[in-house]
Amino acid sequence: MSFTLITLIIGFMVAVQFQTVQEPVIRDTRDIWELREAIQNENDAARGLLQELQSINEKLEKYETERQTSQEQALRETLDELKQEAGLLEKSGPGLVLTVEPSTEELLLGTKVKSVSPELLERLVNELNRYGAKDISIDGHRLINTTVIRDINGETKIDGYPINSIPFEVRVLTLDLGKAEDLYNRMQVSRAIEDFFIDNLRVNIGAPVESLTVPAYRDTIRVRHMEPVIEGGS
Repeated sequence: MSFTLITLIIGFMVAVQFQTVQEPVIRDTRDIWELREAIQNENDAARGLLQELQSINEKLEKYETERQTSQEQALRETLDELKQEAGLLEKSGPGLVLTVEPSTEELLLGTKVKSVSPELLERLVNELNRYGAKDISIDGHRLINTTVIRDINGETKIDGYPINSIPFEVRVLTLDLGKAEDLYNRMQVSRAIEDFFIDNLRVNIGAPVESLTVPAYRDTIRVRHMEPVIEGGS
């Protein structure tokens, strides 16, 4: 067994040596110019990688700057959205125009209608809101959540501004043109429109349009019964 084991080891070593002899080491036979060209190619590749790395770093710096400034931009956009929602900014969109004017009979008789009652305007506004109005202005006065329509010393006033002239316009914005068309159809048979005839007035409902503008709320909104939250306080 020892002789067999020694014979196997010797045979394995001879086989390895024979394989080494059969596969000689391949030497680099390139001349100096070919070596210089290879080095140049490697340098060009390294230079390209450095430029790409620099470009990536510049993009990262740009993204970081945009991330920091985007917070301020987001706050500004949010503030504008809140102002838009509160009615502090002029707004445009699809909608329709209602014109409140003297009735035909009053025009024929030469009678001049001087004002419209607050109750009629409130009823009209309620009907408009019920049928999909998003923003409303009456005679150039933007209506917001705190708007008050009332009679003061015999004059109908909206947030303190009197409606002195008839005819005047009621501008209404909706979400889209389809909603404007639906509002137009509903107001054609609205009871609130018929009630204007009691005061010798009529409401002419204009066809829906794709672009209509309502003005911004004129006054400053005064916030009461609210205080800022102090961080860490009770």
